[in-house]
Amino acid sequence: MTGTLYGVGVGPGDPELMTLKAHRLISAAKVIAYPAPDSGHSFARSIAADAISPGAVEIPMVVPMRVARFPAQDVYAKGAEAIAAHLNAGRDVVVLCEGDPFFYGSFMYLFARLSADYPCEIVPGVSSLAACSAALARPLTARNDVLTVIPGPLDDDAMRAKIDAAEAIAIMKVGRHLPRIRALLAAMDLTAKAGYVERASLAEQVVLPLADAPEDAPYFSMILIYKGDDPWLTQ
Repeated sequence: MTGTLYGVGVGPGDPELMTLKAHRLISAAKVIAYPAPDSGHSFARSIAADAISPGAVEIPMVVPMRVARFPAQDVYAKGAEAIAAHLNAGRDVVVLCEGDPFFYGSFMYLFARLSADYPCEIVPGVSSLAACSAALARPLTARNDVLTVIPGPLDDDAMRAKIDAAEAIAIMKVGRHLPRIRALLAAMDLTAKAGYVERASLAEQVVLPLADAPEDAPYFSMILIYKGDDPWLTQ
């Protein structure tokens, strides 16, 4: 029999936002894999660090952090090969995923390569979307309002069309795109309806109205907008 592949969401950053199931699986894991940059530490690993057994085998999947697009699929192909070797030997493998494995999560690329051949279990995690909503102390959406999640790199025309069609909007992965997105929202007269969060749930978390947001934003930053007229806005 082969081992089982676990895609485990570790939440947005605060280790206390890991689920009990995630903590149990990580603590018991003999083999742990996670994405990592080519400089600095793995964010996913840092969240789960206190739960990882000192004797666990670790498989870092190193993805170079570049502005230009990097062929990350090669990284996941090699990672899947290393993971498969442990699964074939009957060892379970826990893959750490920032936030939730299937919400903009890189685990999906491992899942696509391995799930047809090995048993696989997905452990959902608290997403950055929920963490930013909590940090701003404002609901994401209400009743029949449409919530639209937009990646920050999307071009202005496409972003404008999606914002026009929604009552509630989350713009993720803002980072270096903040000046452009801020200008677009100002042109749409939405600045006053927008909140900004960076590094949600971490000690260095920043929560501000968009109008007061800094000029430079980290990759882990988000803008939440609500255009509807639900009563919770005035209570």
